[in-house]
Amino acid sequence: YIPNISLIRVAKTLVIYIGRCTQWRNWSGFWLLGLCNNFAYVVMLSAAHDILKKQETANTTASVRRQICGNSSNSSHYDCNPVSTAAVLLADILPTLVIKLSAPFVIHKLPYGFRVLFCAIMAATSFLLVSFSSAVWMSILGVIFASISAGLGELSFLSLTVYFSRDVLGGWGSGTGGAGVAGALLYSGLTQIGLSPQITLLIMLYCCVVVLLPLNVTEERTTGPLTLTEKLHVIKGLLRFVLPLGLVYFAEYFINQGLMELLYFPKSSLSHAEQYRWYQTLYQVGVLVSRSSLCCFKCRKLWTLSLLQVLNAVLLLLAVSYQFLPNAWVVFPIIFYEGLLGGAAYVNTFYFISKETEDRQREFAMAAASVGDSLGIALAGLAAFPVHRHFCSL
Repeated sequence: YIPNISLIRVAKTLVIYIGRCTQWRNWSGFWLLGLCNNFAYVVMLSAAHDILKKQETANTTASVRRQICGNSSNSSHYDCNPVSTAAVLLADILPTLVIKLSAPFVIHKLPYGFRVLFCAIMAATSFLLVSFSSAVWMSILGVIFASISAGLGELSFLSLTVYFSRDVLGGWGSGTGGAGVAGALLYSGLTQIGLSPQITLLIMLYCCVVVLLPLNVTEERTTGPLTLTEKLHVIKGLLRFVLPLGLVYFAEYFINQGLMELLYFPKSSLSHAEQYRWYQTLYQVGVLVSRSSLCCFKCRKLWTLSLLQVLNAVLLLLAVSYQFLPNAWVVFPIIFYEGLLGGAAYVNTFYFISKETEDRQREFAMAAASVGDSLGIALAGLAAFPVHRHFCSL
């Protein structure tokens, strides 16, 4: 009898151990998927900017390159680029937005393996196009392919999480947050040591292969397809999640693309480029921290996160207008806090959608709700144009 009790205890311990290993395996798989899915997206923005700048240098005169806001004889009070960074943002986000608006209604007809393979091909194509770009249109096309890969991958992987324990959402969120930091640091580091953007992008093609590896750990199953009426009903119920998520990202990217470039302090020991680089780095670190926090912190009050982010945008808009902030060191914690709010809104939105949606509707709901952040980003890009033009004309 005593040996039997020991065997039962050993069996229970073994089951718990296997369960934890499976849980950790799945969490790690989705972390890797999140990292690879957003990696090309992040790197492509930096690389396309470098190559576009190189092409502009080759095709424009020095006097035109020095032109600010359309008139070289009138320098703006703000240190502005001729075109807002929102232009590249729109080229990057609009294909994703189109995919997220349409794909959830038909994407269930394609197996997950095919979707991931297509995303890997799109990402590889974007790397090759931008690395060998000889014209502006090729660089923009490369950014568009990266956008297609990231958008289709995001809604597919979010849908795939419904077949696993809910904690894999934390792995996915942490991986996507890590992509921002890893992509920016790796690209900057390789170019800093002397590699050209072209060689750097070719090295990063490995990411397109790595994204295929976690498919071996998926446990794919299918649920019965929803009718169009049922899908529209689900979308109506998702508005309480999608609207606050969209507002968070509208305020967030309005700051990043409309205001961040204008938050320049000439008397600082840091150059304008260094200040902007630190803004972006701290923002990405904040996103990484909050997207990795789901295991220890959950917030159901999504509208609270939205309003706090709007307050951030209003504060920084007033700071640009009236220049009452003394230096960049005061802006740094605000930007970090901005990243915290955005990342927290993202992971908590999809966690509570997964928790509060019926089983049969959950897969479609996760894909459909992914449009919220892209819609907010696209609207922020549009709003950033007149703001940039206004301040640069002063």
